[in-house]
Amino acid sequence: MEKEERFIDFYTGSEIMIMGLRKRLEAIGVFGMMQNDFNSGNLAGFVGGSPNTVRFKIRAIDVEKAQPILEEFLNLEDN
Repeated sequence: MEKEERFIDFYTGSEIMIMGLRKRLEAIGVFGMMQNDFNSGNLAGFVGGSPNTVRFKIRAIDVEKAQPILEEFLNLEDN
C-alpha cells in the first residue's frame, strides 16, 4: 500500500464525539473509519479496550486537509 493511502490514527475519543468530527470531515471530502476495540472484543467473546476509547482513522494523504477541522472541533469541545 502506498504511504499516502494507508490509514493512520487521527483522533481518539468517544464514539459520539467521533460521529460529530466525522460529519465535519466528510463535508470537506475527508472520509475515515472508526476502530472500536471494545466493541470488537465483545463481539468476539472477550473484553479489550475501553468503551470510551474509539479511534478514528483517515488516509495519511488527508491529514493536512483535515487538521484545521480537528483544531476547530477541539476548540468547540473545550468551550
